[in-house]
Amino acid sequence: MRIFDILIAATLAACTATPIYDVQGAGPSSPLVGQRVSIEGTVVGDFQDSDSDDNRNVGGFYVQGDPDDDVSTSDGVFVFDGHNPGVDVAVGDIVRVTGTVQEHFGETQVAANTVAVLGTSTVEATPINLPAAHVFSNSDGRLVADLERYEGMLIRFAQTLTVSELWQMERFGEVTLAQGGRLYQFTNRYAPDVTGYAAYRESIAARQLVLDDGILTANASPVRYLTAGTTPDYSIRIGDQITDLTGVLRFSRGSGPNGTETYRLLPTIDPLFDRVNPRPGAPTVAGALRVASFNVLNFFSGIDSGVADCGPTGAANCRGADSETELARQLQKIVSALRMLNADVIGLIELENTASDSLQTLVVALNDAVGADSYDFIATGAIGTDAIKTGFIYKTATVRPEGAFAVLDSSVDARFDDTKSRPALAQTFAQTSNGAKLTVIVNHFKSKGSDCEDIGDANLGDGQGNCNATRSTAATVLAEWLGTDPTSSADPDFLVIGDLNAYLREDPVEALRDTGFNNIADETTGLETYSYTFDAMAGAIDHALTSASLTPQVSGFLEWHINADEPPVLDYNLENGRDPALFDGATPYRASDHDPLVIGLDLKP
Repeated sequence: MRIFDILIAATLAACTATPIYDVQGAGPSSPLVGQRVSIEGTVVGDFQDSDSDDNRNVGGFYVQGDPDDDVSTSDGVFVFDGHNPGVDVAVGDIVRVTGTVQEHFGETQVAANTVAVLGTSTVEATPINLPAAHVFSNSDGRLVADLERYEGMLIRFAQTLTVSELWQMERFGEVTLAQGGRLYQFTNRYAPDVTGYAAYRESIAARQLVLDDGILTANASPVRYLTAGTTPDYSIRIGDQITDLTGVLRFSRGSGPNGTETYRLLPTIDPLFDRVNPRPGAPTVAGALRVASFNVLNFFSGIDSGVADCGPTGAANCRGADSETELARQLQKIVSALRMLNADVIGLIELENTASDSLQTLVVALNDAVGADSYDFIATGAIGTDAIKTGFIYKTATVRPEGAFAVLDSSVDARFDDTKSRPALAQTFAQTSNGAKLTVIVNHFKSKGSDCEDIGDANLGDGQGNCNATRSTAATVLAEWLGTDPTSSADPDFLVIGDLNAYLREDPVEALRDTGFNNIADETTGLETYSYTFDAMAGAIDHALTSASLTPQVSGFLEWHINADEPPVLDYNLENGRDPALFDGATPYRASDHDPLVIGLDLKP
């Protein structure tokens, strides 16, 4: 130890240290904010900047002191020592720190003026388990597991935790974990209910924890945890698991003022995930005819330049690729997925609402990959007024369009609000081998993402989100419209597919059941059905429903989980300095954010 450090240590030893548990206090904030204190303890997490470890940089280190007998107070605290610390500490160092107590984004910390190393010691990680006993609302109104008792401490989760969300892994280094397996949306399993939904949200929050990358920089490269698995070719997916996770606990937004405000585990032992949810290969379903539903996540044949000049009116906000390079990547991914789907009829959702450009671009690229004239599309022109529409492509050797397409919009029935839901598109197809007919209807109901307060359709807090009445009415009108045989098929076999933006037990899906349609998932994947992940919970918002006559002709069903479980960092986008080499256009994984549905049929003439 240098003479200067020895003098500092001797001076500090003459002072009385404030116990760390008194600095933390029994509440969410320290009772000593603004006061100058000296603390003493063992370094349990080294996250200093400008040291030899570039994988752990949050501007300081975690110190844990002697425990007290109060279960409401933590024995650890974060010491902030800036980007160029004067003393390089290491895990196991006994340190004496003098500084000012602060609350920084909700985390108690000591902003260090002096740091002295006094010796070495060891601290055993405190074992804890989820679910937490209590939850609370953070400053964003989001429910969070209450782990204040352990803030700043070295903790260990001996239990198995499941990856439940990867949405912010690239941007903020977050992997959301959950106790007890995959999380599902409330209304994917239970009937809508205000009281039940509130209780469910609390139970879900108590089971969750964010694993942080331990770096304050947003969009850090390389992306931590992406390949952190127990197998050499590992790529993280929702549903994978990890056991024996050890690290220090902080309350923060993760990357400065950004990210989710919650408790985060900063690992002190590099995590390794177990592959529990492997990537699926090409879908296999029984049946002579294969129909698919595929939301292609805003496939626009033009480039989004930031100018609102899209849609039939030329005034809608554009979506999709922001450059020619992104568009080429997006197209390659979607074509890879379409090739592997190998479906005879594919209902597409979130196409650019042009006369034919978006569909034609897809079909040309698909035929280049599988053979000339293998696929064609139904030329509907623009449908409705939105920037996006639905559409059909089909395999020319196995099916042929029978008659004209039909569109359900507000001009057909004023109850169907086509300023909210996209118009429904119906087309009858005949199977080439035996002439059997099938009418497929592809849909895209109003999303939950924006409100419908302007038409008095409020979020009721029962788990169904915004605009539930709008979607429910659309479902009822759709069933009535199909009762009129809108394509003049003279055949009762109807297959309703698409993004209904309603989970399995919500009113719109129930409305279709009540009018005689059978949800194929009910007899196949059941309560564990899902095609989409939002807010760390999986659920089915893409559906396939059959008329009574078609139900016995269904021979197979599959939710092809190539998208919802994959991290967005693998998609076509290149924003925020993303490494282009992460992209693999030869595979279908993360071609979209929705999983395609595949329905196998043995149609009777």
